[in-house]
Amino acid sequence: MADYKDPENTLLIETSKGPVVIELRPDLAPKHVERIKTLAREGFYDGIVFHRVIDGFMAQTGCPQGRGTGSSKLPNLPAEFNAEPHIRGICSMARAQNPNSANSQFFIVFDDARFLDKQYTVWGKVISGMENVDKINKGEPPASPDKMITVRVASDAA
Repeated sequence: MADYKDPENTLLIETSKGPVVIELRPDLAPKHVERIKTLAREGFYDGIVFHRVIDGFMAQTGCPQGRGTGSSKLPNLPAEFNAEPHIRGICSMARAQNPNSANSQFFIVFDDARFLDKQYTVWGKVISGMENVDKINKGEPPASPDKMITVRVASDAA
């Protein structure tokens, strides 16, 4: 296992394009980080596709049906909006119109998306593998969607 600064707050995603490592930020969004870790530990994210990938904007995943309409069986989360800017590599929760409707879906930002600041909950940042995120097939939905093969918390990975 690689030597991560805080393995309990490091997410390892093996995508169909290669590995992505995310630093979780419980200091910004403790409930959202806890949810991501819970779902990762349950294997919820394994095999889920990137269902909405917009060039120059973001790659969204986390819907069990792969359409952007589903969520986990857990209750929705209250918003934990914060001042962290939506810039390249930021991980933030997707939600419906209701600010307190985030559940399992999230997105990774390709470029500056500051218009989302303080309206979506930032919970992490890609610290390795952003070049693999860049390779994810684009589309709404992509004709041939890429997926998260496995998602693990680094402290659990042997």
